[in-house]
Amino acid sequence: MNTSALYAFWQEEDGQDLVEYSLLLAFIALAAIAILSAASKNISTLWTDISDALQDATTAAS
Repeated sequence: MNTSALYAFWQEEDGQDLVEYSLLLAFIALAAIAILSAASKNISTLWTDISDALQDATTAAS
């Protein structure tokens, strides 16, 4: 491979968009996982509180 062919290969930008979109998708996926992991404990606590309140209301109504 001569230097002009190597230089032309180095300057080619055909696959650049695919790499950029792949990195962006990976970043969004990691951010979503981090947010859902942090929120899961809060959602679980909220669900337990609502369940306890409904059970107390059912017991009081009986």
